[in-house]
Amino acid sequence: MLRIVIALAIAALPLAAAAQDVPASRAEISLSFASVVKAAAPAVVNVQVADTGEGRNVYQGDPFLERFFGRRRQQRQTSAVGSGVIVDPSGLVVTNAHVVGNAKEMTVSFNDRREYGATLILKDERTDLAILKIEADGPFPAVEFAPTNGLEVGDLVLAIGNPFGVGQTVTQGIVSAVARTQVGVTDYRFFIQTDAAINPGNSGGALIDMAGRLIGINTAIYSRSGGSNGIGFAIPADMVNLVVSSAAEGRRVERPWFGARLQNMTRELAEQYALKRVSGVLVVSVMKDGPAQEAGIRVGDIVVGLAGEDVSDHDTFGYLFATRGVSGTVDIEVLRGGEVRTFALALEVPPETVARDERRLDGGSPFAGSVVMNLSPKVADELNMELSAEGVALAKVDRASIAERVGFKRGDIVLEINGRKIETTEALDAITMRRQRYWDIIIERDGQKLSLVLGR
Repeated sequence: MLRIVIALAIAALPLAAAAQDVPASRAEISLSFASVVKAAAPAVVNVQVADTGEGRNVYQGDPFLERFFGRRRQQRQTSAVGSGVIVDPSGLVVTNAHVVGNAKEMTVSFNDRREYGATLILKDERTDLAILKIEADGPFPAVEFAPTNGLEVGDLVLAIGNPFGVGQTVTQGIVSAVARTQVGVTDYRFFIQTDAAINPGNSGGALIDMAGRLIGINTAIYSRSGGSNGIGFAIPADMVNLVVSSAAEGRRVERPWFGARLQNMTRELAEQYALKRVSGVLVVSVMKDGPAQEAGIRVGDIVVGLAGEDVSDHDTFGYLFATRGVSGTVDIEVLRGGEVRTFALALEVPPETVARDERRLDGGSPFAGSVVMNLSPKVADELNMELSAEGVALAKVDRASIAERVGFKRGDIVLEINGRKIETTEALDAITMRRQRYWDIIIERDGQKLSLVLGR
């Protein structure tokens, strides 16, 4: 019976539908992506990085040699290979921040074997993007950006990079998704998904449309084996362009401040607000005198749109909002009382609403070897934290310090010590300078409260 049904389904196909998949002429048989590759490939380069750091003590374990020759450390050399894309004829190269790492030396090589040194001019870990400048006079071949708002699922794309270090390689596929969220690679989890083969070494390479324009920077793959399984992710060109513009102007990446804390809608919340589907983000708190409050947005509003684009979840909102820049206004659509209302929200840089009062904590406390600051939207932005975060945060934790051995990390918010609420760096400094019989510490990390008890 199953074979009969399938046979009938095939027989029922119109002849025209079956014929459209077959090349009808010699010209169609010889169709090629070669012209697109020739236009874009010269701007895709190989990025090699090297980092020289201190390794183990050469004479470790031999007191006689240590006494006479000192603790001489062996130099440790590490290297990595990735890809990059030239986006300006002057020699601006985009790659991934994870490709660059903490490299001291960087080399950019072309497919025609030319090699040049490169200088890091901007690294933005929140987007996993880095901008290099080739140390030579241009002009160099460069690709132009394509607007990603016109990208559709099913569009043909080419991935160009240097997989496994074998040399420049081009693979072809389609756009599998245009707004893939919940991919924990960068702080802005909003990616173009493609089935074009992307492998280790492709990081920082180009995802190109059929006009030879850059639509994304290849960044990650979903794989259990380490190789391509047809699920690759690229950072959209709009975000890349924002970081490149910042680098070209010689400034750090500036992102607008919304001034409210948002939460993804759940099925239970959707039922409570009588929504037909689980979509949008709920405003759970509004900061005083922030852009959201000034625009008229309230707690309980559901953000459903931004600048004419649908907002399905927190990641989508974060990406769309971040790519608007820090000047002018943007229209925010919210659902309130069953009606959709539009508010014009000012795009502003995060302010330093309270003095950061930076302090280094030393001595015998669990925080020894750390630097703390009072949080404001500006400080939170510098620490890659939620801009609505408040309190006292660890801005730096020294390697091999007491604070690191205890387990503290950059971005931890100190909430309480021995039952006392910590609201300022001054208060934290004072309590850590006093001898304590024990330490009962509560911190917040990535939105979760953690408790730690230490005896003395």
